[in-house]
Amino acid sequence: METTVLGVQPRIIKKNDAEKIRKSGNVPAVIYHKGEETISVSVNELELNKLVHTAESHIIDLRFPDGKVKRSFIKAVQFHPVTDRIIHTDFQLFAADEVIEMDVPVTVTGESIGVDKGGKLQILRHNLTLKGKPADMPDHLVIDVTEMQIGSIVHVKDIPAESYKNLEIILDPETPVVSVVAPKVEVETEETPEAAAPETEE
Repeated sequence: METTVLGVQPRIIKKNDAEKIRKSGNVPAVIYHKGEETISVSVNELELNKLVHTAESHIIDLRFPDGKVKRSFIKAVQFHPVTDRIIHTDFQLFAADEVIEMDVPVTVTGESIGVDKGGKLQILRHNLTLKGKPADMPDHLVIDVTEMQIGSIVHVKDIPAESYKNLEIILDPETPVVSVVAPKVEVETEETPEAAAPETEE
């Protein structure tokens, strides 16, 4: 998995502090680790967007102004309900030998037989939560859709174990992840001519 560097600025929580941070082009965030004190920081919104709006997961080295670096991953992101801007982020620290739970993006490979016949491929779960050690976490979890016919569904239980070696998917095995649905049939309706106005006798 790719490791990227993201600069952070420590902050002291004050009244209206979060709104001022957002107006300056940054995002309020917290850094936490089990048994350690939570750290409040802010991060550049544009740089954070590059990590959030991507088809891959990342290990993130959070770099402080004094040069100190803390290794982490994004645990939670809060979006504005109207503008969809990121308004808060949680970063979780981890140790190399620690077992973590991390959301990993789903991607597909192959040309589906069902799609060739006119079906539509749907990714029902864009992320899956994997449990294991950081070194085993993939950039994304790949699902081969080549053999999927119209009406086929890939559930969590159907994903080959080699796609996530030494890891566990933390989700109900019956959860649908990818499907191929039949094309929508458009029903044409004939317009009925308006009834002729009755003739009136003069």
